[in-house]
Amino acid sequence: MRELRQSEADLQGPGPAQGPVEAQLFGAAGEEPASPSSPSASSPSSSSSSSYADPLHLDPLPLKVADLVAFLLLKYRTKEPTSKAEMLHMVLRDHQDHFPVVFRRACECMQLVFGVDVKEVDPRERTYVLVPTLGLTCDAVLSDGQCMPKAGLLVLLLGLIALSGDRCPEEEVWGALGKLGVCAGQEHRIYGEPRELLTEVWVQEGYVEYRPVPHSDPARYEFLWGPRAHAETSEWQVLEHLLWVNSLDPRSLASLWAEGVSDEEEGA
Repeated sequence: MRELRQSEADLQGPGPAQGPVEAQLFGAAGEEPASPSSPSASSPSSSSSSSYADPLHLDPLPLKVADLVAFLLLKYRTKEPTSKAEMLHMVLRDHQDHFPVVFRRACECMQLVFGVDVKEVDPRERTYVLVPTLGLTCDAVLSDGQCMPKAGLLVLLLGLIALSGDRCPEEEVWGALGKLGVCAGQEHRIYGEPRELLTEVWVQEGYVEYRPVPHSDPARYEFLWGPRAHAETSEWQVLEHLLWVNSLDPRSLASLWAEGVSDEEEGA
């Protein structure tokens, strides 16, 4: 646990300090996309300087990343597999040489923002399936409607609780999420109304507990893991996921995240 506490400090990026939640969402990755579906298989080498020369900083590739994220979200909703050939034909027809970096960034965005892993199931045919990160089933009822995957936020919340000694004061949760634009009482384009999601929906589903802090006056509240979270994943898996995030360059996913979300918001 001491190493994990140290890793929390390592999440600090340049500029204003970032906690584990901020870094989880705004991290970036190294070079190879070989297996973006798991921390152990997908952990790319940290690259502190290459992002300045990364082709994603040149148009139109950021838009192609956003297009690919929207395409993968559609595949996730409809529970359909996809392939490299299909992605090239549908999204990257005119940018096939840039497929590795676009695919890698899109997979990072899917995992960190939406909580969806892109897993390769046939290396020869380069086919992929899309599954919830860490096996969480909170998005099991998704269809091709308007609802977007929210497991990414759940992983952030569970990680924040784990790094806070198995219980996290409500004010610390909203303080961390507020830096990402996820604010209680304010509708979010991906997560809806966050307070309702965290304190009602996920409480009813058994992912978290939301209870008063004993002997607090005035009353304060705290978040704990719920029984369903313990049944579907483990504290170590969540913390391992955060350790993977620590290996990522914390500078470039912010723009990627914004591009992907705005593209999805427009109904791509």
